[in-house]
Amino acid sequence: MTAPPADAVTPARTAALAVRDLHVDFDGPEGPVPAVRGVDLTLNPGEVLGLVGESGSGKSTVALAAMGLLPRTARVRGSVLAGGTELLGAGEKALSRLRGSRVAMVFQDPLSALTPVHRIGDQIAEAVRVHQDVTREQARRRAVELLDLVGIPDPARRARAYPHEFSGGMRQRAVIAMAVANDPDVILADEPTTALDVTVQAQILDVLRTARRETGAALLLVSHDLGVIAGMADRVAVMYAGRVVESAPVDALFAAPRMPYTIGLLGAVPRPDTGGRPLTPVPGSPPDLRKLSGGCPFAPRCPLADDACGDEPALTGTGDDHDHLAACVKTPGPGLYPVPEIPPATAGAEAPRSERPAVLRVQGLAKTFPVFKGTAFRRRVGSVYAVDGIDLDIRRGETLGLVGESGSGKSTALMEILRLAAPEAGEVEILGRSAAGLTKRQAHALRGSVQIVFQDPMASLDPRMPVGEIVAEPLRAQGHGRADAAGRIPRLLELVGLEAAHADRFPHEFSGGQRQRIGIARALAVEPELLVLDEPVSALDVSVQAGVLNLLQRLKRELGLAYLFVSHDLAVVRHIADRVSVMYLGRTVESGPVEEVFARPRHPYTQALLSAVPVPDPSRERARERILLAGDPPSPAVRDEGCRFRGRCPLYAALGDAERSRCEGVRPAPRSLGGDQVAACHFAAG
Repeated sequence: MTAPPADAVTPARTAALAVRDLHVDFDGPEGPVPAVRGVDLTLNPGEVLGLVGESGSGKSTVALAAMGLLPRTARVRGSVLAGGTELLGAGEKALSRLRGSRVAMVFQDPLSALTPVHRIGDQIAEAVRVHQDVTREQARRRAVELLDLVGIPDPARRARAYPHEFSGGMRQRAVIAMAVANDPDVILADEPTTALDVTVQAQILDVLRTARRETGAALLLVSHDLGVIAGMADRVAVMYAGRVVESAPVDALFAAPRMPYTIGLLGAVPRPDTGGRPLTPVPGSPPDLRKLSGGCPFAPRCPLADDACGDEPALTGTGDDHDHLAACVKTPGPGLYPVPEIPPATAGAEAPRSERPAVLRVQGLAKTFPVFKGTAFRRRVGSVYAVDGIDLDIRRGETLGLVGESGSGKSTALMEILRLAAPEAGEVEILGRSAAGLTKRQAHALRGSVQIVFQDPMASLDPRMPVGEIVAEPLRAQGHGRADAAGRIPRLLELVGLEAAHADRFPHEFSGGQRQRIGIARALAVEPELLVLDEPVSALDVSVQAGVLNLLQRLKRELGLAYLFVSHDLAVVRHIADRVSVMYLGRTVESGPVEEVFARPRHPYTQALLSAVPVPDPSRERARERILLAGDPPSPAVRDEGCRFRGRCPLYAALGDAERSRCEGVRPAPRSLGGDQVAACHFAAG
């Protein structure tokens, strides 16, 4: 690592964190691979700077370089000043003194940031003693105070727990407690809410606000979620191909972005407050940084690119506005990206819902798993009630969004439906046929009418098979000949936006979005009537996600498909679904048309879910009222005959003794609340 002369960075010494001309290369088999190419960032005291961009843009590398945590294969040059102290080139002892006291970090995966064999309180106390001259007992008391600060219930008892005994959200809170233990000047948060439920995400963001308020620290927030950035950041820096391509105050950037890439990102984001509009994905894929030719790296994807876009543009302001910088020689206007056309629906798909045939009907579905104790002599000591009575109804040409927190039973419900066998309890009816009475031959024939698209496209595609064989595999399983299957492959690939010539390639030769399209083509091969989509876009960048969502909308209308769409992202569900069903601890708590449920949620749990969904609009996001749920869902191994949500329910807390008694002893049954909306709550607003 090399640092520039001290006089080159003197103007940045008053900043909480100043990054100047940061370059990071990684050793590769064919030479250095650039990851960060000349990044300049200034983080002022008490400020929140949001750092956004697609995967591979260099966001996390910048944060790790600032902490000196990059691997030995990294080659770093430039300058990183923390309160006037140079971090690049500092020895390990100097960095150890600075980490935690001057600059602290909150990692994306809290489990990997905590030592699994040490208690949570001991790890936080250790962080205190490293930087403060206190006794072990004083450090332990400080650890309990910090756990209380970040909202851990019963902090004295929880301090004695191990990381595996905490939920994901509680582990992230513990990591934040450790980060603020020594009142740092700067907190670097690298995707701190990724993979968390929306309710837990809201809790973590609230904890970060509390931590900043208590310590006065500046915050560098790395995130792919533009809604989170809109609600948290004061300024935003957008990265592309290892460089900052736009930087501005948060309100200015969201209201009038100047870089075509930023415009594309914002147009690709589904919003929970508007639904149905086609998204405008950014075409193409990010460049291979090893093959940059010196021109604008975004030019191959930019609708404005022409001969004037020769050299790579510098990050500059326009006119008198020196606070809004963009790396573009053009002046983008409205309608930069064409809005995809939505084809007309197939015949019969626009008929009233009551007149369309049911594709899937689920009533009272239940599934339990045994809990055993002992090794040599195992005995059953209880049950996990994973699914405890859900109802689903999907008609032809309709999309039902199935939502709920992790552990609510969504995936278990899917597996029970796709098993095409008699359920443990309840009834599953597919295309008018009960799953309970199917023979093996009938179930095999029916399986072609119900296909699934998985969350991780790479894990669901055999890496040893060319794409053509992968797509043909369901056809062969349903008895189609090799020649017939091969003849359908070109049409299927073109249907999902790929080229027929791609049939001979292998999955690793495709991008993530293209691999998901291959999974969709495979599912469509046998012409199903119901497509089950299990978090199909959760692992994709927002620009790629937009293209896949538009593809699904087009295929539904062209082919008359019905979708069961499972997602934790309610903004995506608002965009793609016609109806929504909300699950909590294995039970359906609310269902109805997506417009009605999102506009007027009746169940307290649905209200909390929707209030936690970030909106990519700074003014609206900061003015919205939040309903923060207390704690985590109770154990699914304990079956409660009353309302299972009452321990976290803000409505229950305001009830009198008689009403509370009803919630405690009577399981609320689904009841109609006008129109086609149903909620399972004794006191749901009518």
